Amino acid sequence: QVQLVQSGGGLVHTGDSLGLSCTTSAPTFSILSMGWFRQAPGKNREFVAAISASGASTTYPDSVKGRFTISRDNSKKTVQLQMSSLKPEDTAVYYCAARTGSTTRVDALEYHYWGQGTQVTVSS
Repeated sequence: QVQLVQSGGGLVHTGDSLGLSCTTSAPTFSILSMGWFRQAPGKNREFVAAISASGASTTYPDSVKGRFTISRDNSKKTVQLQMSSLKPEDTAVYYCAARTGSTTRVDALEYHYWGQGTQVTVSS
């Protein structure tokens, strides 16, 4: 079982930056690909970013490309999401996710483990 623990998040203003972190004690972290998703009230869960197990490959949707950066440190078993130029439409609960596979995926159904979620609110 892989447990993911998230930290970060909070209330910021339009244009601000914010970072999220996700950590695990799982010994298999270095072979897991990781992703970040978000869910706003009344909306479906939305893909935000993904990174391969090695960290060599990343994927973003157009809605966050150039503003969000996903990174990982396999020695510390952490994955981070750095968000900049935040907009009110970025407001959502953000989830860290892991899958037993080395490549990036954008479909939430392909992820096996999930963090507890953390609220990000961007005020205008």
